[in-house]
Amino acid sequence: MRFFKDLSASAFTAGFVAVLVGFTSSVAILFQAALAFGATPEQITSWMWALGLGMGLCTLVPSLILRKPVMVAWSTPGAAVLATAGLAGSFSMAEAVGAFMLCAALITLVGVTGWFERFMNHLPMALASGLLAGVLARFGMQVFTAAQTNLSIVLVMLCSYLIGKRLTPRFAIPLTLLVAIAYVALNNGFSNANIHFDLAIPVFTMPVFSIAATVSLALPLFVVTMASQNLPGVAAINAAGYSHSANKPGIPVSKIITLTGLATLLLAPFGAFALNLSAITAAICMGDEAHPDPDKRYTASATCGAMYLLIGTFGTAITGALTAFPKELISAIAGLALLGTIGAALTQALRDEFHREAALITFLVTLSGVVLGGVGSAFWGVLAGTLALLVQRVGKSHFERPNR
Repeated sequence: MRFFKDLSASAFTAGFVAVLVGFTSSVAILFQAALAFGATPEQITSWMWALGLGMGLCTLVPSLILRKPVMVAWSTPGAAVLATAGLAGSFSMAEAVGAFMLCAALITLVGVTGWFERFMNHLPMALASGLLAGVLARFGMQVFTAAQTNLSIVLVMLCSYLIGKRLTPRFAIPLTLLVAIAYVALNNGFSNANIHFDLAIPVFTMPVFSIAATVSLALPLFVVTMASQNLPGVAAINAAGYSHSANKPGIPVSKIITLTGLATLLLAPFGAFALNLSAITAAICMGDEAHPDPDKRYTASATCGAMYLLIGTFGTAITGALTAFPKELISAIAGLALLGTIGAALTQALRDEFHREAALITFLVTLSGVVLGGVGSAFWGVLAGTLALLVQRVGKSHFERPNR
């Protein structure tokens, strides 16, 4: 099978790091969202099953078919919105499921019409790169902020990474991860893992549709998922060179968004609240560190998808195992794995003087993490950068470049 011929140690590690970062960094928010609607332990396990199954299939199957690194994740900011709104509105689980299904229908509509992809295709690459750099830079900074709570593990990982980049650049991240795990194990740094090898059992909840849940849950979940997740997700795809066009087959964004909407719609009664394109974990699997050959990086995303399926199947066991990793190790490995992508995005954003200032504004607003009206900084970064570009170039025909 071609997949196993194309698979490399670095691609496998990239897939594992993507799961480690994407899962452990937001699973606590997921639990809070479920508990806000009065979820039982069985329903929480069902949420893990539905989300793991949805992310796994939507990542693994398209990656193998297209041989492109397609990355799908759950909406972390969406989970935060649900946790807040659920506690404030006292909604039942049935009303929440109804809201999930309405959000899924809207996401599917966006994918089928293709308007979101058309908008992203008209966004200047410099602004898209500034957006991506702003999203990823916060993770890059965590390499060093983690030193405040665990200086030794950060120094060990940073030294391992630098030595690995000097001696064997392709395997720098796998080497760093192995050294970090060995160091933590020798120092008894792993927390006690609560592992029970039981198959996850899905729990069906009959949806109930209400105006209150539509306004307070479905619409905010849809807006946040599109603006804070799919927007930087498309930027990551374009920045990595996997954009789709008639002349160059790539990742068909609209079809993947449609797929995430349909998968959410089918799995919503079991707890899948919103699936979307990934940005952070996508950058890990789409970068040079995953594989030097762009045509073989799909093996990293396929590995990630397969692991998501395992999480869905053995939700309790995998959750216990992954959450045993020290948070500093997770922060550091994520930041180190993204350094190359952050540098490339910043270079692309600031290369062209024509778009430089607007791209810089996009980067800074996105990096700020500002949340206005429940909408995250990714949306406001694009809006601010676009407005800056329009104001600076107003009156100039077709945004013609100034003479140099």
